[in-house]
Amino acid sequence: MAQLRTSTPSPQATELRRWQLSSPADLRRLRASLHQALTGEELLAGEELDEVPELMVLVATELATNALRHSIPPTTVRLLVAEDRFILEVADHDLSTIPELVDTRPMGTGGRGLQIAEAVSLDIGWYATDRTKNIWAAFPRS
Repeated sequence: MAQLRTSTPSPQATELRRWQLSSPADLRRLRASLHQALTGEELLAGEELDEVPELMVLVATELATNALRHSIPPTTVRLLVAEDRFILEVADHDLSTIPELVDTRPMGTGGRGLQIAEAVSLDIGWYATDRTKNIWAAFPRS
């Protein structure tokens, strides 16, 4: 298992939106609202996303699902913008674990959210505060 790099996202990042999730039922609202925040348009049922918003919605869903499943609610998801990139940040309240890239699980057993985030983002990292563990992933703005 490999550990993620410990670092904060860009200090010049500005928060655009924030979501508080208490249960997996909140994920649908997160996906729709994140898409609207990125594109300015509501995502209609069955509609396809452009590549970057689609990847960001996928990563946000994966990381938030993991936080909801393995941590103490609420989970906070933030959309930040810095220079030429968007940054997704997911915070949970489990300070007892360190994020690890698990590559030994059989396909279909879950636990691939960090691998997906690492594969499709420009950069990924994590840091802890006195109350939360924060995982972030950066994506191009265009």
